[in-house]
Amino acid sequence: MDGATKKSLKKVAEFFDARQVGDVGPLGFRRSTNLTTLLACTERLVAEKIINPGRSAFLDLGCADGRVNLLFSYLARLSVGVELDEWTLDEYGPLRTELMQTLKKEKMPFPDGNIHLFHGDATDETVYDRIAGETGLGLSDFDLFYTYLMMHEEFALMLAEKAKKGAIYMVYGLHKIMPRYEGFRLMKDLSPMEGVLALYEKE
Repeated sequence: MDGATKKSLKKVAEFFDARQVGDVGPLGFRRSTNLTTLLACTERLVAEKIINPGRSAFLDLGCADGRVNLLFSYLARLSVGVELDEWTLDEYGPLRTELMQTLKKEKMPFPDGNIHLFHGDATDETVYDRIAGETGLGLSDFDLFYTYLMMHEEFALMLAEKAKKGAIYMVYGLHKIMPRYEGFRLMKDLSPMEGVLALYEKE
């Protein structure tokens, strides 16, 4: 990653982490990824060629307000997200507008125009028909999948059947106990990155 991209990624992480949704407060039931922590993983993900900048296709299964998609839009050729709660997804537009104003003021590169977010159930096949219609990619065309811990087992079952061999499934929110998923190999030498991100390779 070049210096300008690194600075922009850091700014994106800081912007969203200042708006972190945690375990307490009126939205305590909705936890969100800490982007500074995730950003700390990205350099190794690139070095290990898990992310191929400008080539990898990324899919967030439960993207909430799209924060992870915005981060990965700088690294992937396509950054797609699916979110069940429409009111949560509605936060993306205003947050993106505010972020763009911040980046413009500091003369930093904007997120690429490669972000596509969809309202729907990430286990529903019809959602992937819509994604394919808009992006040209089906579920088996994605290289990287990401999810918070909440529905990791359900998504693993779906991906075991439909993801391509070699696809990477990233689960955020794990620590000492690493679950096993049929059809996937735990990448033990990399997991958990920053004590929170586990990586699995589709066999």
